[in-house]
Amino acid sequence: MIKRKSNREIEKMKEAGELLASVHKELRSFIKPGVTTMEIEQFVERYLKKHGATGEQKGYQGYEFTTCASINDEVCHGFPRKEKLENGDIVTIDMVVNLNGFLADSAWTHAVGTISEEAQKLMDVTKTALYKGIEASQVGNRIGDIGHAIQSYAEGEGYSVVRDFTGHGIGESIHEDPYIPHFGEAGKGARLKDGMVITIEPMINIGSWKSRMDDNQWTARTVDGTLSAQYEHTIAITKEGPIILTEQHD
Repeated sequence: MIKRKSNREIEKMKEAGELLASVHKELRSFIKPGVTTMEIEQFVERYLKKHGATGEQKGYQGYEFTTCASINDEVCHGFPRKEKLENGDIVTIDMVVNLNGFLADSAWTHAVGTISEEAQKLMDVTKTALYKGIEASQVGNRIGDIGHAIQSYAEGEGYSVVRDFTGHGIGESIHEDPYIPHFGEAGKGARLKDGMVITIEPMINIGSWKSRMDDNQWTARTVDGTLSAQYEHTIAITKEGPIILTEQHD
């Protein structure tokens, strides 16, 4: 069942989203060669606590961390760890913030030091794909319109779109209906309605779209070892157009 949110609920989720966006902005300068993803995890935990918020992912279905930290060929759900990030790596930090009982979800791929042109282009295309999906998130459109916008753009640039993980509704819990694939046919799927709040979070690969699961049963990585990037926003669908609740205003 798709739960539509009131204006008050959306405003409260926007407050959580603004805090989450501020974390990603802080991480821009914190992430550099020599830093570990465990140190990123600890930084995020301290930051959220200081601002009266918590990480909703911690404890979710047994997950032990506030952040997911996915490096290079890791598609998603990478565990924070003690190995140091190296110059040229890319790392996606994904988190769900709970502020006063209201949730927001956002992932961002960060460059570590100086990265290759190949990695930079992947990041640029993935971020653009996210915003193409957001542009399609209009009242009266269908879920397939979002996936089609992302897939047609990313594949047109020569990249592949991960199929195994999707966006989703979000509200009182992390994952609500509907699921939002980042591929698909225009004009298909449930109709978008005023008051829906969803995440759009394309994972784009340089090589094959297929992923395999690590032994930890959480971390997915590309089957061919190629780079993967991800950008995610929480979006409110409104009659005035989509509102990005996790936008990082510069």
